[in-house]
Amino acid sequence: MSMYLLTSQEIKQLAEEFLQSHAVYGPQVDAQTGQVFFDQLDAIDALDLDAAIPSMPVKEILFPQMERILKYRYDADQQAVTMEKSYAEKPKVLFGLRPCDMAGIQVLDRFFIGQEYVDDVYLVHRRQSILITNTCTRPWDQCFCVCTHTGPAAEEGFDLDLTKLADGYLVQVGSEKGQAIADAHGWKKADAAQLAEKNAVVNRSIDLFPEMARDNKAWISRAMNRITTGLVKPEVWEYVGNQCLECGACSFVCPTCSCFNIEDANMCDGDCERLRTRDSCSFEGYTRMAGDHNPRIPVEDRRNKRFFCKLSYSQSKKYLRPGCIGCGRCQWVCPGDIGLPNVVQYLRRETTE
Repeated sequence: MSMYLLTSQEIKQLAEEFLQSHAVYGPQVDAQTGQVFFDQLDAIDALDLDAAIPSMPVKEILFPQMERILKYRYDADQQAVTMEKSYAEKPKVLFGLRPCDMAGIQVLDRFFIGQEYVDDVYLVHRRQSILITNTCTRPWDQCFCVCTHTGPAAEEGFDLDLTKLADGYLVQVGSEKGQAIADAHGWKKADAAQLAEKNAVVNRSIDLFPEMARDNKAWISRAMNRITTGLVKPEVWEYVGNQCLECGACSFVCPTCSCFNIEDANMCDGDCERLRTRDSCSFEGYTRMAGDHNPRIPVEDRRNKRFFCKLSYSQSKKYLRPGCIGCGRCQWVCPGDIGLPNVVQYLRRETTE
C-alpha cells in the first residue's frame, strides 16, 4: 500500500479539483442546528474533515430513499411500450467518509453487486464513485465501532484514506483508482515514521472510547451466538417489541439496511415511472403477502428478525462481516430506546441472571 504525506492545503486543492468534474459529497456542519450532514458540496470551504459522524448515513448517495429507475409509456392504439432507463448519474466523490460508513458501503456492495444477481441501478452509482475515507481521531457519544471492528481507521474498501497528523495528512492508497490519482499528482512519499504516527493516533482514539464501549466487544460476540442459535428467551423479544413504535427510523439511519420496495406511479402526462423506495422491516406491512396474509404481525417477531439480520452468523457469512457497523445512529434516533447497543445490554443481563 503506497503512502503519501500531504499538507492541509493540498487536501483542499484535491477536493477543488474533483469539484470541477465530479459531484463532491462531504461532511458539512449546519450553521443553525450544529448537526453534521454528508451532502453535496457547492464550495470546498464547507468541507469539514474534523466534523463529527454525520447524522444520516452516506448510503443516501448510493441507495437513495426514493429513486426513479425506469420511465415508460404504453400506447394502447399501437399496443407498444417505450421504456427509458433513468438512473445514470454524474461521477461522484465521497470525500471524508468515516470508517464505519465505509464498512456500511461494503455491506451494500455485497448485497447489491457481490452475489449471484447484480443490481444495475446500484452498480451505476457505485462504479462512478471515488471513496476517500477519513480516520476518526476521537469517538463521538454514540460510537461503538471498536466493538464491530469497523474503526476508528478504515482497513479496506477505500480508494484513498486520510489520517490527520501533526504536520499534515497521511494518505494511503487502497485501490488502482486511488493509485492513479496519486500518480497523477506526484505527491510526496511518506515513510515508516508517519505510519507509526498514524498508529499512535488510532490507539489514542481507541483509548478515548468509554469503557463500556470497549467491554461490549465480547458481549456483541456473545449476543451473536445467542441470536444465531435461538437461545434468546421470548420474553426478551416481547420486551423489545413493546418498546418499539414501528417508526422505521432505525432502518433509515442504518448504513447497512438494504430492503426496498418497487412501485409504478402514473404521471399526469400519461407516462409511468418505476420508483425504488427504501423499506423497513419495522413496518407491519413489510411481510404482507397476496391475499393479505401476514406471517409477522407481532412487532416482537419483526424486531427479532432485524437483530438477526445485524448479528447472526449466517448474515455475517453472507456479508463477510456483521450487519452492524457500530455507528450508533439507531441508538441516537430510537424513541423506544431499543437501539442495538441497548438490545445487546438486555441480552447481557439475560445471560448473567
